[in-house]
Formats: sequence, structure tokens, C-alpha cells
Amino acid sequence: MGQLTASNERVPADSKVSGTAYTNLVVATIGFALTFWAWNLIAPLAGEFDKTLHMSSFAQSFLVAVPVIVGSLGRVPVGALTDRFGARLMFPLMSALTIVPVLLLIPARGSYGALLAVGFFLGLGGTTFAIGVPLVNSWFPASKRGLGIGVFGMGMGGVALSGYFTPRLWKHGHDLPFWVMAIALAAYTVVSFFLLRDRPDRVVPTASLASRLGRAGRLRVTWELSALYAIGFGGIVAFGVYLPTYLKTWYELSATDAGTKAAGFALVTVVFRPFGGWLSDRVHPAVVTCWALAVTALFAVVQAFDPALSPVGTIAFMVMAAGLGTTSGSVFALVAQVTPVAQVGSVTGIVGAIGGLGGFVPPLVMGAIYSAKSSYSIGFMLLSDLALAGAVYAIGRMRGIRPTATD
Repeated sequence: MGQLTASNERVPADSKVSGTAYTNLVVATIGFALTFWAWNLIAPLAGEFDKTLHMSSFAQSFLVAVPVIVGSLGRVPVGALTDRFGARLMFPLMSALTIVPVLLLIPARGSYGALLAVGFFLGLGGTTFAIGVPLVNSWFPASKRGLGIGVFGMGMGGVALSGYFTPRLWKHGHDLPFWVMAIALAAYTVVSFFLLRDRPDRVVPTASLASRLGRAGRLRVTWELSALYAIGFGGIVAFGVYLPTYLKTWYELSATDAGTKAAGFALVTVVFRPFGGWLSDRVHPAVVTCWALAVTALFAVVQAFDPALSPVGTIAFMVMAAGLGTTSGSVFALVAQVTPVAQVGSVTGIVGAIGGLGGFVPPLVMGAIYSAKSSYSIGFMLLSDLALAGAVYAIGRMRGIRPTATD
């Protein structure tokens, strides 16, 4: 994702935003939302699949987590391919490729092994973050880049769309969610091919992927930022894939009701992600990150005591969603402040990948804890501990870092 660095040099801070830039932003955000919807197709239907497959809690958790890890790891090579071939090719290509596993969910839903295999390839839908960020970044000047990236980040609302619409479409026909998604992706593939534009002066990196990632990996801030983003964005991903299962298991909600409430959680994170970036333009992003994680930690403790879903549980989840969404926005603002300019692109790719991986482990942990203890309280306490540790580290370490001029 070295395109980020190149764009920093090509787009003056005081330049105006062109109509092409806004077109790219809108088209990329829609594509991000659609592919994230596809990426999250399994989670809202896991309970329905369980009626036939009779999965253990851990097996169900592993099923919904597989697309997460593939989509997260896939961001690194997809980002590098975007640097090489441009978003105009990569966005339509990844959208078209995602259609295949979406349709394969139709015959696969009767077999756990087949669902795992298809879920692996469904992870393709989770890689488009690494396509959109360098595209939007290259078209927006530095003074408006935070807003542009924040708006693009709202495409993760595709998780909310999936949580709300997928169970409802399922009620009207068990094949319907997959056909609707496939048709939407096919339409987007065509539209994006004709509307997206790479910058004419786009610089294709000459260094190898291994070389670029190696330099970024030697920076301490890469791993510090990755850890913070794994808590923030990883928490969002984890709740996105596991919250429907949790609500069905613990509060005995129907699949539709659980999906609706999970969609509400995702919607709050979508709203607060650009808020975190906006606030970080006015307050140091390390301070924003600290307070957002501290609030998340507090309400994770509240939920650990298994309150009634209405009103205390709902309030706890909404506040945690706001905290995690704000953290996701503020951490990327922090990337720009503490990372050497020449390494922003590569660092962003690694941070984005590890952030997504942060959503892979919690569903497995929650499933394992429930299988062993018939309770989720320990899982919420672990979230509280991680969020509190991240808050302390952000304010104690990240606030004083300044980027070096090398590498």
C-alpha cells in the first residue's frame, strides 16, 4: 500500500477536491459496504445452520471466524497488488471473485466442512479495505484526507446491513440472501470498472513487497499501532461475527431479533469511526484513543455481570460500540502522526491486517469459555482488561512519539 506515501507527495495540502475524487469516494465506499456484507454472510445465519449441523459452541465460533482471518491476512497482498495494478482493476476484480464463494454457500450449507471451505474463500470480501484506502488517499489533499478516509471507513456498515437484511431474506427463501448478494456484487463489478479512476500520475512502487514490508516491520510503532487497532477494530469485527450468536444463546433471541440488534451495534461503530478521526484533528489522537478504550473497558465490566438486555445490556453494548468505533478512527489518525512519511503505506497495510486478525480470536475464546463455563462473563472481563491496557499504553507511550525522518 505504498500508494499512500506517493500520494502524500503528489497532492498538495491546499489543493481542491475534484469531482473525480468524490466519485471515487462514493463508489469505493459502496463497494466496501457490499463486500463487507458478503464477508459477514455466515455470522447472521450461523444459528440457522446449527439447526441442521448441530454444532458445538466452539465449532460455531470457528465457522464465523474463518472468513475474518482470511480477509485480514489477505489485506497485505491485496494492498500490494493495488499498488502495482491500481484500484480501478482491483476493486472490480475482488468484487467479481467474491461472487463465487457467495453462491457456493447455497450447496455448502448442509455440511460443516463445506461451510468452512467456502468461508475460507469468502474472506476475499474482507480484503477491499486495502484497496479503498490508497485510492481515496491518493485523490484527497492532506487537509481533507482524514475526512475522506473516515467516510470510506463507514463502508464497514456492510456488517450492519448483513446483520439486518440477511436473516430477513433467509425467511423468504433459504437461497435468497446469497442470490441477492451475488447480483449486487455483479452489478457493482460493472459499475466500478467504468466509474473508478486511478490518478493519472500514480507511481508504481519499484521495491518488492518483501522489502517494503520488511522496512515497515522494523518500526516499533508498527506493532504498537497494530496492537491498539487490534483492540478497536478487532473488537468491532469480533462483535460483528459473534454478537448474533451471543444474543441467541444468552438472551434467547430469535435469529432475526439478534441480527437486528447486532446491526444496531455495527451502525453505532460506523457512525463513531469518522467521529474518532474528526475528534483526533482537534485533540491528540492518543488522548482520544485512551478515553475511548477506557469507556469500552468500563462497560465491558458492566456486561460481564450479565444484566438484563433492556435497558442496561443494550446501553452497555451501544457505549462499547461507540468506544470501539471511536478507537478505530483515532488509531488511524495516530498512524499519520507517529509513522515516518515514507512508511505510512506499508505500516497501514500491516496495521489493517492485524486489526482484522484481532477479530479472529475473541469469537473462539467466547465459544470456548461458554462451552467450559456456560457463561460469557470471563470473555467480557478479558475485553475490559485489554481495553484498559490499551488506554494506558496510548496515553503513556504513544502521545510523545514523533516520526523519524528515516525509513
